[in-house]
Amino acid sequence: MRSLLFVPADSPRKLEKSLQSGSDVLIFDLEDAVSPSRKHEGREELVKFLTEVKRSGLKTPELYVRINALTTGMTLADLAAVMPCRPAGVVLPKSTGARDLALLSAYLEAFEHLYPVESSEARGSTTSSSVASQTSIIAIVTETADSLAGLNEYRGATPRLAGMMWGAEDLSGDIGALTNKEEGTSEWTSPFNLVRSLCLFAASAAGVPAIDTVPTDIHNIEALRRETRLAYRDGFSAKAAIHPGQVPVINEAMTPDAATQEWATRVIAAFAASASVGVATLDGKMLDTPHLRLAKKIIAAAKLA
Repeated sequence: MRSLLFVPADSPRKLEKSLQSGSDVLIFDLEDAVSPSRKHEGREELVKFLTEVKRSGLKTPELYVRINALTTGMTLADLAAVMPCRPAGVVLPKSTGARDLALLSAYLEAFEHLYPVESSEARGSTTSSSVASQTSIIAIVTETADSLAGLNEYRGATPRLAGMMWGAEDLSGDIGALTNKEEGTSEWTSPFNLVRSLCLFAASAAGVPAIDTVPTDIHNIEALRRETRLAYRDGFSAKAAIHPGQVPVINEAMTPDAATQEWATRVIAAFAASASVGVATLDGKMLDTPHLRLAKKIIAAAKLA
């Protein structure tokens, strides 16, 4: 995945429009995008939409639902509403570590037993139906100061974990930061640069994609392009969006260019030619296993374009 678009769950128009956004993942949002007074309506609208999409048989991006945080008392109501529709995954906001993942996984397992996916519907053709039908989890792991203490817990926490995203806006309020960007620029301030890096390292350690936070300046396309390219450069695999107009920019910036793809192809070929050695040389430089892993990641990202 390169792009993940958040879509308000209580807006039928935006739900329908999101299917044409070009985003690799759609995240139907029952949390921040839906006011407390409209949570019930949001669930109803989303269930109507998901039911119709399933009935239509349309090919869609991966469909996820952002539920309300485990501390709100609304998580089970969200899951009870949407799990009969069996979305590909859920997004867990304000995740604080392995304990939260374990609790959510237990909830998901119970609902999966209640609403099993038929083998013909199971997602993924190269895995068994029992694995393919598991609901995935994307955890947003930096929205509170408390969550930072649990960043080293995600490795091996659950096979459901499909990505880790960092968030800046909720964290600003939690720590009392007046801003998270340097004055007059789109650069993150020092505390938020640190948190961004910690999420990147934690996701790499857990073996899942690191997902860059949403851009809140909807109309500044050049700033978005630069921010996304920096994220890709640093090792993020994807970036979240809050407006359909941001998706094409993110997809382009998260796709390796021709020169990078050529380098990756040559690296893989060099290792194939020296398979019995375990290392390779390219343009006079020694390559080892991390270079091969990077090359394979680049080719996988290019195939999404």
